[in-house]
Amino acid sequence: MKYDVVIIGGGPAGLSAACAFERKKCLLIEREGRLGGILKQCVHDGFGVIRYGEKLTGPEYAERLIDQVLTKQNVEIALKTFVVSIEKEGDLFRLTLTSASGMRTVETDRLIMANGCRERTPRQVGIHGTRPAGLMTAGVAQNFVNLMGLLPTKRCVILGSGDIGLIMARRLTLEGAEVVGVYEAKQAPSGLARNISQCLNDFGIPLYLGKTVTRVFGDERVTGCEIASVDEGMQPVAGTEERIACDAVIVSVGLIPENELSETLGVPMDGATKGATVDQNMQTEVKGVYSVGNCLHVHDLVDYVSETAETAARAIERERSGGKRIAIGRKGFLYFVPQAIDTGDYDGTLTAYFRSAKETLRATLKVIVNGEERMRRRYHNLKPPEAEKLTIELSLAPDDRVEFELEEERDE
Repeated sequence: MKYDVVIIGGGPAGLSAACAFERKKCLLIEREGRLGGILKQCVHDGFGVIRYGEKLTGPEYAERLIDQVLTKQNVEIALKTFVVSIEKEGDLFRLTLTSASGMRTVETDRLIMANGCRERTPRQVGIHGTRPAGLMTAGVAQNFVNLMGLLPTKRCVILGSGDIGLIMARRLTLEGAEVVGVYEAKQAPSGLARNISQCLNDFGIPLYLGKTVTRVFGDERVTGCEIASVDEGMQPVAGTEERIACDAVIVSVGLIPENELSETLGVPMDGATKGATVDQNMQTEVKGVYSVGNCLHVHDLVDYVSETAETAARAIERERSGGKRIAIGRKGFLYFVPQAIDTGDYDGTLTAYFRSAKETLRATLKVIVNGEERMRRRYHNLKPPEAEKLTIELSLAPDDRVEFELEEERDE
């Protein structure tokens, strides 16, 4: 079976891409039995403020996209379907798929990778001890409470101040569990400031910085954990250990974009984002492969997840031939996306997403072309956990050198 486009992943990115196609024959592949991705278990509101102008829950946001995609005659949906392998022959991609109905092969010359991301597990953190019940990621705890209707803990410790962990601290408290505290090894929280305020401060849940879980106690079930302070090298400091009684340790220490399939195609990755390097149309360095949503980089807002997917879909619909690829120089950023500009399909408007390398009260972003400053923009209160979106008008020639620099403004 030949398709114009194959989209891998039926979460908000994959759904948004599918909704944006008008003429192309698309196959949307989802490994679960329902569309929506992680949004299905995100019952808190705050989704869709930019896109729809109102605060929606995760399921409500997903439902709007699902309702739209189900009306499209050009989109075929394959649920409970896994991609076994992808082979590239010239400009053609051959995908081997497996599902309850058996295995089949499909072909396309355009792939949209919308695989999303996964949580770092307790094993990846390196916590000592056995693996008793009650040691879980924040996403697993969220699944227990929001989808299964089960309370996985009565008294817990949360390791890491990622947004899912902060949201679960509030959710578990509302369900009657006691959250002893949120422990973060870094000296600054990893989650958004609004989640620190709304999920911890509003409920009197303490946040401890510079501390981590070093050991878990319990055989069949967690009975407690050991907390220790860490030094500048993030190593536990001897003599600072403290034992806390609890029946669960919930880990929220970051997300990893899922790019194993892209890597099998030789797609180059950005060490900072852990996602593919792309141009302004979200096309990777492998022609015909696009990366969108949280497998490109972990977004703060689902609105921007949808936006990257629609950008890729519109580029594929235009069917313009690729031109010269200009690499974007970057200085002072934790990361900056896109990493290049394709001059063959560039309309003079560049949209970028970036995080600052450090917390900065005042900073200036400079756009430099061929060594000459073209424009600058000032920012206040930049923080690495909070991504920024930048849209500018920037005319370019195929041989131009482009750099973006983020400089901290210092008091004289």
